[in-house]
Amino acid sequence: MKLFEYQGKELFKEKGIRVPQSVLLDEADSIEKSELPFGFPCLVKAQVLQGGRGKAGLVKMVQTREELLGTAENYRNRKVSKILLEEPVPYTKELYLSITVDPLNGKAMVIASAEGGMEIEELAKVRPQAILKESFDSRFGLYPFLARDIGFRLDNEQGKKIASVILSMYEVFTSMDAELVEINPLFITGTGDVIAGDAKVSIDDNAAFRQTRYTPGREYYDSEAEYEAAEEGIPYLQFDGDISLMCAGAGLTTTVFDLINYEGGSVANYLEFGGPNYRKAQRAMELCLKNESKVILIVTFGTIARADVMAEGVVNAINTLHPDRPIVVCIRGTNEEEAEKILKNAGLEPLFDTEKAVKKAIELCRREDHEHIH
Repeated sequence: MKLFEYQGKELFKEKGIRVPQSVLLDEADSIEKSELPFGFPCLVKAQVLQGGRGKAGLVKMVQTREELLGTAENYRNRKVSKILLEEPVPYTKELYLSITVDPLNGKAMVIASAEGGMEIEELAKVRPQAILKESFDSRFGLYPFLARDIGFRLDNEQGKKIASVILSMYEVFTSMDAELVEINPLFITGTGDVIAGDAKVSIDDNAAFRQTRYTPGREYYDSEAEYEAAEEGIPYLQFDGDISLMCAGAGLTTTVFDLINYEGGSVANYLEFGGPNYRKAQRAMELCLKNESKVILIVTFGTIARADVMAEGVVNAINTLHPDRPIVVCIRGTNEEEAEKILKNAGLEPLFDTEKAVKKAIELCRREDHEHIH
């Protein structure tokens, strides 16, 4: 689970990392009446879970209250529910710091650069030697001497303060079961202050049962369907294509996704219809119908998840929801003979070849496109 910038900075402050003075506004707060203890100019930062906000126009420096009102209105028109107003930091240098997991050796890793800012990804491509990487065994923790070594390699004058920030970031990393803790940029001011200009914290989803401080709300998700699926405990991914997928298992889903792309189609969403969710056909179909898709494609291969139970659930869902788009079904596995009977009795064509099912779904999409044109 990714945290918003303001949440990451809350954690930083608690661990002694300096952050700029700020005011957080949500949808109910009036921009006109909000007080800025630091005045103008100020930074207006949309609280969204995406990188590259500066390039996307979601971080802007404003000089007057009128400019602030216009920028805030623009963000709210873009469905931004929280806005952070922040005092600018008069920096002389920008650094990059992060602590993450090194997937190659199963250790933790500090990544750092003396050249932070918006172009850090490009820097890693064109001058990888400018990026420092130090792995360490998380069983023993991050030794202070390693943090000091990194700090002084980044800035010889403020190395001790940078090391302190790195050690505090590691406290956040361990206490929050994080996969990533990042500051980009870390500002160095003319007076030698070290201030976190941004904050990214990503919590391992496997630790959600004990990391209950931050509960994902609607603003964490790109669509209403994605949010409702999360509330239901159904894995769901949102896309913007034509075919809604109800599939059982990530491996089968990946194959279906590839087949759709190979045949020239596109995916509207993926919804996990297998595992513990195979009895949730109606709820699954309701979520798929929230998309502006043209076809719902159901592909499963159940062993423990019985094919006849899934087929019966699909038929009941169709009878209850009366979907406004075609349903293509390829349900295989345990009791598939009974599943075939259930589908045929409901007037559905049971398919047994995944490629044929994909081709049929794409054909139905193209037929609808043709009818719409004419």
